[in-house]
Amino acid sequence: MADNPEHHPEHDVRKSFDDQLNELKADVIRMAAMVGESIGAGTQALLDADLGVVEQVLANDDQIDALEHDLELRAYELIARQQPMAVDLRTLLAVLRMLHELELTGDLMVTVAKAARRLYPAELPPRIRGLIERMGDQASVQLHLAVDAFADGDLSLAAALPDMDDVMDDLQKQLFRAIFESLTPDEAGLQMAVQLALIGRYYERVADHAVGIGVWTQFIVTGELPGREPSPTEGTAA
Repeated sequence: MADNPEHHPEHDVRKSFDDQLNELKADVIRMAAMVGESIGAGTQALLDADLGVVEQVLANDDQIDALEHDLELRAYELIARQQPMAVDLRTLLAVLRMLHELELTGDLMVTVAKAARRLYPAELPPRIRGLIERMGDQASVQLHLAVDAFADGDLSLAAALPDMDDVMDDLQKQLFRAIFESLTPDEAGLQMAVQLALIGRYYERVADHAVGIGVWTQFIVTGELPGREPSPTEGTAA
């Protein structure tokens, strides 16, 4: 009577690896959802001058950092113990990079929230407020689509992210123009201008990290890493 291959030890090891990898990917998506919440909350804190929401963003980032640390350890353990090859190895390497992209995105939204605290209790001019709201929405959409591309292995979606990034770049330029045209040249106006210019840069970098997730998704599926020009200040959120 032939052996049942499902009872072989090799099959059990493979199933265990697949289960752990799928759990890891699910938790990366969960971490991305937490980061997405930070984008929404950080934008709300800025638009509404809400110090309570600022504290929520800071507390949420502590949870994001703790989850990132746990997921990194799990990824490294799978690489060390299972010695994966081909698409499995690419997935684990890409997950490690995606975790970095997500963690930096969370850090940037902490910086936005802290800027909201520095601007408190000033109200944003309507034109600037509208642009920041659009930038927050754009950042949320790009992150959501990047994570969808990862979850589904969707190359077309991943490849569309750089074009979407152009939308954020245009919004940032509009914000800079609005800052110079809407704010008074006194000390208070100049202080607000500096903060808002930095905030525009932070949102642009959030969008860049979404593009990065798309790049690593392409790497998982194709084994090729498309060219991506890193931001000269990437990973240096103040």
